[in-house]
Amino acid sequence: MFQFGFNMFPDIPRPFNVTYQCYSVAMLPGNERQDVERGGKIIMPPSALEQLTRLNINYPMLFKLVNKKTRRETHCGVLEFVADEGKVYLPLWMMHNLNLEEGDLVQMESVSLPVGTFSKFQPLSPEFLDITNPKAVLENCLRLFACLTKGDVIAVQYNQKVYELCVLETKPGDAISIIECDMNVEFAAPIGYKEPEPKRKTQEDEEMALDPSDLMPEPSGFVAFKGTGNRLDGKKKKESTSAEHLISKPTYVRGIPDYDWEIGTLRFIRKTLKPKANESEEPDEFKPFKGTGFSLRNRT
Repeated sequence: MFQFGFNMFPDIPRPFNVTYQCYSVAMLPGNERQDVERGGKIIMPPSALEQLTRLNINYPMLFKLVNKKTRRETHCGVLEFVADEGKVYLPLWMMHNLNLEEGDLVQMESVSLPVGTFSKFQPLSPEFLDITNPKAVLENCLRLFACLTKGDVIAVQYNQKVYELCVLETKPGDAISIIECDMNVEFAAPIGYKEPEPKRKTQEDEEMALDPSDLMPEPSGFVAFKGTGNRLDGKKKKESTSAEHLISKPTYVRGIPDYDWEIGTLRFIRKTLKPKANESEEPDEFKPFKGTGFSLRNRT
């Protein structure tokens, strides 16, 4: 018999397989533990830590939870070992996924999961879109999770509201570890979400689209700065050629205001010159720069 000073055959990890009574976090004695309710980790008894140490379990400690009655399963991590012996405390959303009631039996088995690279979520309510940055909120909440399972409905709390998201897809497997990983996240359209319908043009929109220059009467006589121009937006000026449009426009005479104004419109008051006694009442044709001049220097 040869004896060696070292172990040539290191301990091989052995599986951890135990059945516990499960309860929600609200049943945990002591102060309220919202940190457990918001994440994906459970609380186990101290004897479980002793047994896991002797079995040489790989870290991080991840477990598969199975409801033998319904064959529903999910995966989780462990937060603390302070539960009563024979009991484990789970977040409420995890108990709903497993269809468990208070005091039901759940089977726990230690597992080793691949590191996640991709996950896709679907919100169960369109209210999740009201969040300014949903991706950042989800990333912050997933820090309290140790793993994800395809088909689970996880609960995310933000601004005193609980949003439920279904895990549609995970890669590279149906169950992944998300501890210290670089994972891409995508969102599917929430359940009940409808695409916004295109806005129909109303009569007010059509009136606002009209060019205000079309509503101005055509000037007659002398017109200063008469010419053509180009619009900054590249559109061409609308030209109305219908006879009704031309007839409806009143004849515009420079210097004479429009006395047929309506209440609610702008009115420009102009000072009119009274005709002299020896002149006819009809105004003369407008002549630009008609007037007298004055000199600053007095000539003797």
